[in-house]
Amino acid sequence: MPIVSISLNDEILKELDKLQGSMGFTGRSEIIRAGIRTFVQEEKQKRELKGKQNAVLIVLHADEYDDRVSGIKHDYEDLIKTHLHSKLDGERCMEMFFLDGDSKKIQAVTKGFLTDKKMDSVKLVAL
Repeated sequence: MPIVSISLNDEILKELDKLQGSMGFTGRSEIIRAGIRTFVQEEKQKRELKGKQNAVLIVLHADEYDDRVSGIKHDYEDLIKTHLHSKLDGERCMEMFFLDGDSKKIQAVTKGFLTDKKMDSVKLVAL
């Protein structure tokens, strides 16, 4: 198996070590491989969306970036059937979008959030 070197900050290493203990992984490499497999599988699912689709898009972000969410949201109003906004705590928000429409547009709105570095987490679930 080829070896790939990566650099991780101390915070991520601590989280990896916690996962290793709580989930029973035998080492950091096993955790990283599992994470990469999950990421590759999710991205493949997004790429393979075709035709009319239903999906849920979840976005986590700092409260101060509500305007950025609104900007992306307005570009895809025809795709968004329901939008829920919830404050998770004093400074973080969760947006949940129920999407119905062309898979290319679903991919585009997802990419809009994924490529915005101000978003903490973006997750698409095709239904």
